[in-house]
Amino acid sequence: HVQLVESGGGSVQAGGSLRLSCLISGYTIGVSSWCEAWFRQVPGKEREAVAALDVDGDTAYADFVKGRFTISQDAATKVLYLQMNKLKPEDTAMYYCGASRVIMTPTQALTTSSLFRFWGQGTQVTVS
Repeated sequence: HVQLVESGGGSVQAGGSLRLSCLISGYTIGVSSWCEAWFRQVPGKEREAVAALDVDGDTAYADFVKGRFTISQDAATKVLYLQMNKLKPEDTAMYYCGASRVIMTPTQALTTSSLFRFWGQGTQVTVS
């Protein structure tokens, strides 16, 4: 049974940093051929991909976060991270981690959220 639980959201001033965590259970990250990603959504808009990571450690980022956000994973603790630096008010959203068993590159993952079957409950990030 795959479960994803996000944490680490909160309120921060523009220019600040937050680190989101996603505890994953039900499969072995860094070993199994899963793709993991962070998404975000604001009310009234579609969920959009932020960053993705595959089992080989390859990553991909949406243009609007490149150079500011970093996705990583710790297989020992089964946690997926999203380090967010230089936050902007437009980064305000509910952030979700997702996992997919579909074999795809991180770049493909950014445009195929429909292939992500497993989701966490979300963690709110507010930048003022």
